[in-house]
Amino acid sequence: MLEQIKETTKFIKKHTNFEPEFGIILGTGLGGLVNEIQIEHILEYSRIPNFPVSTVEGHSGKLIFGRLGKRKVVAMQGRFHYYEGYEITKVTFPVRILKYLGIQALVISNASGGVNPSFEIGDLMIIEDHINLIPNPLVGKHYPEFGARFPDMSETYSLDLIAKAEKIAANKGIKVQKGVYTGVTGPTLETPAEYKYFRTIGSDAVGMSTVPEVIVAHQMDIPCFAISIVTDLGVPGKIVKVTHEDVQAVAVKQEINMTHIIKELLEQL
Repeated sequence: MLEQIKETTKFIKKHTNFEPEFGIILGTGLGGLVNEIQIEHILEYSRIPNFPVSTVEGHSGKLIFGRLGKRKVVAMQGRFHYYEGYEITKVTFPVRILKYLGIQALVISNASGGVNPSFEIGDLMIIEDHINLIPNPLVGKHYPEFGARFPDMSETYSLDLIAKAEKIAANKGIKVQKGVYTGVTGPTLETPAEYKYFRTIGSDAVGMSTVPEVIVAHQMDIPCFAISIVTDLGVPGKIVKVTHEDVQAVAVKQEINMTHIIKELLEQL
């Protein structure tokens, strides 16, 4: 894996000559943040050696380099999921590349199903902790260059970044929730019994991404901030049939508020 990382990093640096300060991973229906970036370079995933290719609608598959406000960023417009058939180390491979490109912090967004009874469709939830039900990306051969074999996970999501984001949201009048995100494999949406189970074990929202990426970032000592748009509800009495298109539609509607928070958060770092 180390040789692949070096090869991929070398290719990206050669074709961009760009040193990003921060990384951004944009989830389902949330790729519009790219419109706020003053773009300097675009690399299609299909051009990048060793990179997987996004196969999910709503994930366009581009690495975007440019400035968001005053900050130099690299944004993944489209991510990878375990349910696409990739090995979990391949799903998280781009995070390792972002580290080798020099990012100082990672911002992640996703769409999720809410299981907290106080949540409503369209709520923004700042992730303050997670439960991992996806294969752990650190299983297998250990590379000391990446960090600890057994990373401490007591503060996986940066408390400083969470506090800053909460203050930004309050100043802008944007309603935000905080909670625990449970990562599952998918690609099926959850049954009513599964929603009940997730709530019972301490979840506020559930989704099919983010957690493996955060685990890898945390191992590599990258401060993480993650925010989720609640696109459907797994709450008794509020459960309705939803499609992937429904999820995308809600995500797009709330994208502007998420964009405000992320843009100002990076300005403050």
